[in-house]
This record gives sequence, C-alpha cells and structure tokens, in this order.
Amino acid sequence: MRLEFPEGFLWGSSTAAAQIETASNHNWKGVVSVDGIVFDQTTDHEKRRSEDLEIIKKFGKVYRCGVDWAKLQVTAFAPFNPIVVKEYRDFFQELNDAGIKIMFVFHHFTHPLWFEEKGAFRKSDNVPAFLDYAIQCIQHFSPYIFNWNTFNEPNVYAMNAYILGNFPPFKKNIFIANQVIRNMGKAHRALYKILKERDSYKPVGISLNTALFKAKNILGFLPAKISDWWFHRRSAHPFRMVDYWGLSYYAYVLFDPRPITELTRPGLLDKLGLPRDKMWAYNPEGLAFNLKRFFKKYKKPIFITENGICTDDDDIRIRAIRDYLKVCHEALEAGIRLKGYIHWSTFDNFEWHLGPNYRFGLARVNFNTMERKMTRAGEFYHKITVENAIRL
Repeated sequence: MRLEFPEGFLWGSSTAAAQIETASNHNWKGVVSVDGIVFDQTTDHEKRRSEDLEIIKKFGKVYRCGVDWAKLQVTAFAPFNPIVVKEYRDFFQELNDAGIKIMFVFHHFTHPLWFEEKGAFRKSDNVPAFLDYAIQCIQHFSPYIFNWNTFNEPNVYAMNAYILGNFPPFKKNIFIANQVIRNMGKAHRALYKILKERDSYKPVGISLNTALFKAKNILGFLPAKISDWWFHRRSAHPFRMVDYWGLSYYAYVLFDPRPITELTRPGLLDKLGLPRDKMWAYNPEGLAFNLKRFFKKYKKPIFITENGICTDDDDIRIRAIRDYLKVCHEALEAGIRLKGYIHWSTFDNFEWHLGPNYRFGLARVNFNTMERKMTRAGEFYHKITVENAIRL
C-alpha cells in the first residue's frame, strides 16, 4: 500500500545547536549526564559542517536548527561576535545553495551563563535581553530563513528545569515553572510582533511538545488529567499568537499514580506488555489525538517540528517512521492542515541530561571518532522524502 502526500508537503530533519556543537559558555556546559558523560564535546558539528551538510541534504528540503546564543553574545545587549556570525551565515548559505530551506529556532533549552545568572526566564526583566539577541539574529540571518520558531518546547523546558529538576538550573517549584512559562510567552508575543514588522511574509510559530497521558488505574486518573492540562493547555495558552502550531510528539505516559517510563521505572513497561523505546511507552495514536485537538481548538496550520524514537535498532526506527507517517496521512485526509513533517534527529547528538547513548539519529555518530554513518532508517526516510510517499 502506497500513501501519497500532497504536492508541496515539506519534509525535513532537525537538530539543536547545543546538542551538536562543542559547548560554549552556556548553561549546559559541564552538566554530567545520566550515563556519566559531561556535556562538553558533543558531535563536533562546527568542525564538520560540510560533511554534515551532505547528511542534511538526504532528508528533504527543510532543516530545522538554531544557533548558540552564548557564542554569539558574550554579555547582555552586546553586538554579536562577527567571526561566529560569519560561520553561521556561511553554513546557512551552503544550505540554501543546496536547496535546503531553514526553519530557525531562537531558543532551544540553552542560553548564555550571563542570562542564567540574571535569572533567565524566571524574571520578566530579562525579556528585553532575549529580544535584543533575537533582533540581532533577524538582522544577521533573516536572508537565509523561510520560517521562524520562537521557542522550542517551552513546556518541556519549564517542566524539566523547574518541576522535575532534570535541566539547569535543576529546581523543583511549580510556581516558578508557571512564571517561566508566562515570561517565555511574553517574550514570544513580543518577538512575534517584531518578526511581523521586519519579516512579515515569513510564518512564525513555536514548537510545543505533546504527549499522551493516560491513567493506568483510578489512582492515576487525577495525575494524568493534571499533567495533560498543564502540558497542553496551560503551557500552550501564552503562545497562541502564531501563524501555525509546531508540534512535537514522542511519549505515551501512564500514571498509577506515578508516571511509568523506562527512565524512571525501568522494566515496568515490559512487565505490562507495552511497546516502548529507551525512554517512554510507544503509541503513535497519541500523535493523532494531539493533531486533532490542536487543529480543532486553534484552527491553524500545523507542522510536525519533531518526531522520532529513541533506539539503537534500525528496524524499530523504520517501523516507527511508518507508523507515524500513516497517522500524518490520516490527519491530512481528515482535513487537518498539516504542512510538513520534520524528523528528530538528523544525526545522533547529546541527548540533554541523558547523554549521547540515547540515540534518535537517522545517521549514526561514533562518539569516540565522531565518524558519521548513514543508517538503514536514514535511507528509508530519504526515499520517502524523494518520492513524497510511503509504502506500508
């Protein structure tokens, strides 16, 4: 069975600067991951851009990426480092010359230490410093960009940094998390208006993480409901000024009342007979559910800005791509204005607090030698992007 996608449907892949470039003076530098590796050298992308370009070209016509704010701006309101600007501009030009459209992400979990030390998004007084950085990004990089993401997964950032305590600054305070969401929303709305004044014809959105939260038993009913409300409604509300919704999806989380994941309670998902990757239970229908409810509520176009699976097994990744793209095709047939699919990730990277052994890449990275190698899953996805169709 062959599923054809509409003409003009956009295919691509995604990375985040901090996860693939050697750490600069940002808030993740020196963090020790769960697998014991220090967040410092990641994949040497800044030394291998030409090589990585050849990989990016395999995965459609969209590359979703960002820049390292800490390398560009050493203090608040300082002009960008011209050497770093040139490095990014040269690479962006190479991407454009290869026919690759850039979806640019202003904030993807990391920011300079000077911003962290001032309180980051805990304080609304810091929003102007973020906007100054964003304005300089527009000035230097706009000619290369076709689409803007103001923030990547602000709900994941606020939850992990200020509720679960997994991300810097490793706090556990729901009230601070809500303040962070409010201030990021304030920054988003201000930046949206700036972009519409300076670059009016380019679409502006965010990437909001989505998940499927369900109760395993009666004790899990309330935790699942609260998690779903906070993650999808409370956290989405400040960002509703968008031209489109960028949605990511990875996780199916059961509550009993505690969340059941492979990270927090290893082995339990297997005992329950639930399919999983190395992090969460696996349920592609959660993507269908979230596509339907976001389109119904907001009536805006949607991009899948991230989607993938954490595994070392090519067969599992190929099966997941099939499953998720079947869901996307069904959404299109149901009238949902899905504009494109961007896979996470282009190649293996440093998976935040978990480390490099948690792999999402279509291309494999040997973290001892930094050698890149295309996987069978990567070749499978490449064929889909060329044919604009998938065979089930």
